[in-house]
Amino acid sequence: MIAVIGLGFVGLTTALGFSEKGFIVKGFDIDKNKRNGISNYKIPFHEPGLEEALNRHLNKKFFIAESIDEAVNKAGIIFYCVGTPENNNGSSDLTYLLRAIKDTLDNIKKDGFKTLVIKSTVPPSTTSEIIKPLLRYSGLIVGEAIGLANNPEFLREGYAWSDFINPDRIVVGVEDDLSAEALKNIYNIFGSEIYFVNYNTAEFIKYLSNTLLSTLISFSNEMSVIAKTIGDIDIPSAFNILHKDARWSGNPAKMASYVYPGCGYGGYCLPKDTKALYQISKKKGFIPKILKQNIEINKNIKAFLINELMDKISKEQNIGILGLSFKPDSDDVRQSPASGIINILLNNGYKNIIAYDPLANKNFEISYGIPIRYAESLKELMKIVDVSVLITNWAEFKENEILIKSKPLYDLRYFLE
Repeated sequence: MIAVIGLGFVGLTTALGFSEKGFIVKGFDIDKNKRNGISNYKIPFHEPGLEEALNRHLNKKFFIAESIDEAVNKAGIIFYCVGTPENNNGSSDLTYLLRAIKDTLDNIKKDGFKTLVIKSTVPPSTTSEIIKPLLRYSGLIVGEAIGLANNPEFLREGYAWSDFINPDRIVVGVEDDLSAEALKNIYNIFGSEIYFVNYNTAEFIKYLSNTLLSTLISFSNEMSVIAKTIGDIDIPSAFNILHKDARWSGNPAKMASYVYPGCGYGGYCLPKDTKALYQISKKKGFIPKILKQNIEINKNIKAFLINELMDKISKEQNIGILGLSFKPDSDDVRQSPASGIINILLNNGYKNIIAYDPLANKNFEISYGIPIRYAESLKELMKIVDVSVLITNWAEFKENEILIKSKPLYDLRYFLE
């Protein structure tokens, strides 16, 4: 049996969704009026599909518990879908979630392994640094007496039912085998890819998704202000035509390839055009903060990554640079991240640098005149170097991953991770 604690938007969708998949579910909410309403087939909010699901499953596969004790004690898996509202300073208020977990621990009968699953949205490190120690303080060791996982939801209001029943991905943060197996068993029936990661990563993925969306909205709004500041720009047409870019549909390149970390953008267009739009907007009287930070982050990311790397590499070692062009399948080295990274190393006393790029060795040497050596092939490079730093994600590097990883690798593109 599955228990769901909290019967709001996420919790009721979760409870009815599992019922739809054939599981027996007991739901509990601390709000008695909400419990009574649901018991009388009344959905406390508008969400297409839920009313019909409630009519199908109430008192058949989905049952309302009148106490948390009733909800949890026969359940093998307990989902927490409790609100984590915003504090005055913008932090996440975990009061209600922690209270629900404490109430569970006070009422739970320690007569069988149960997995507590945090579906509430919580900041990265909450499960590992707050909830797991809370269990330990109660005398429960995760993986022995009890299981613990987090399982972020990706439900869109208005589409929550279809999103739950047909998920595009299922993310499970788990660090004990029994909980992983329990969650695998209930989610296999959904027919979607299940991604098992550690606690912090699962929590981060939820925030990664939502903050990307919020940033895209803010970026679009800032761009509309720039357009109004410059004047005589048809804003709706500009954005609608932007949406015609074939990259939105993955042809020839996926837009998702731009939403991936690395060591900065380069080339001719992106740096030049970003700076130019920032400057014309500033000249006209509006300073676009997102564009300003865009430029700053692109400048500073190289030093951030290399400072981390320099703590681990001695100045006597031979350092191999994998990739010199600003992107793969090109010999263009204009504003290539490699130039900035190599210069930081040289300025910090790292002189034994050997570089290899499938196409751009000569262009890089001519364009920058930096005092480094060049290898004619990947095999030649890997014979010479003690460590390597991957800067451009060439297919050749993926094809020779075993060779490259035969020496310590610092993959600044997260390409061979």
